[in-house]
Amino acid sequence: MLLKTLLSLASPAGPKARLSVLMFHRVTPQPDSIFPDEMHAERFDVLCASLKRWFNVLPLDEAARRLREGALPSRPLCITFDDGYADNREVALPILQRHGLSAAFFISTGFLDGGRMWNDSLIETVRACRLPELDLETLGLGRHALGNATQKRQAAQALIRQVKYQPVERRLELCELIAERAGVDLPTDLMMSSAQVVELHRAGMQIGAHTLSHPILASLDEAAVRAEVLGSKERLEQLLGERVSLFAYPNGKPGEDYSPANAELVRGLGFDAAVSTEWGTTRCGDDLMQIRRFTPWDRSPTRFGWRLLANLRDG
Repeated sequence: MLLKTLLSLASPAGPKARLSVLMFHRVTPQPDSIFPDEMHAERFDVLCASLKRWFNVLPLDEAARRLREGALPSRPLCITFDDGYADNREVALPILQRHGLSAAFFISTGFLDGGRMWNDSLIETVRACRLPELDLETLGLGRHALGNATQKRQAAQALIRQVKYQPVERRLELCELIAERAGVDLPTDLMMSSAQVVELHRAGMQIGAHTLSHPILASLDEAAVRAEVLGSKERLEQLLGERVSLFAYPNGKPGEDYSPANAELVRGLGFDAAVSTEWGTTRCGDDLMQIRRFTPWDRSPTRFGWRLLANLRDG
């Protein structure tokens, strides 16, 4: 196959290999009516089949070790999931197992067992709201039409942008106030239970830390960053009964969401590798505390493959 040959040329085995790491969040059972471009089971199944054909898919810790040693195979790729959604266990895991693939799951431990990510509070508020318009003027967040799926998507995206960089406490307060204004009771089953994390691990998947509450690390002082990162690591180690060596920065943009000092703190806390959300690939000699990731969302598997090739060439 031409694409596979070109991928091998762009990322040959050994010191010249370039590691591709894919980033996902959710895999819903069915397409989402508000966010139809998000990953769902049928698309993920097709994608996994393509990845199996085109790449050598590795566990992330093995890939990081072989990257450090200059010993990656040709066309190396890792699959990662952020945050800790219940559908990672219930939907994504069986698909990964069917294709014989491994993935790393980064867990924000403060949301386990009935918690909820702040952005999901906003999305689910908008989804469940029966009002034609959500008036949030008194909160400084404007008015948002909710008459159809497109308007609901636009409203959710706008609210996420407005709330995202608020301090953690204010962010949570705003989410609660918005749900109250919308007259919505929010779900408590979006994120994994502790038992589901253990099940992922027992199924051979890798588990990594992703802080306690998913804050913007660059906005916190050193003590708060340490508490967030170490608290997540220790909680997972308690659950799994073994060392947790992988970390993912919340939001993950270098210089904006986390700083060089944050990366050094993560290194000092005993992690072997950490992933950002900077697009591109990672080469031998690059900082393993700032592994790049990539998320092409093409619906066509062929377009997806060619975009991954472009990422290898450009990144």
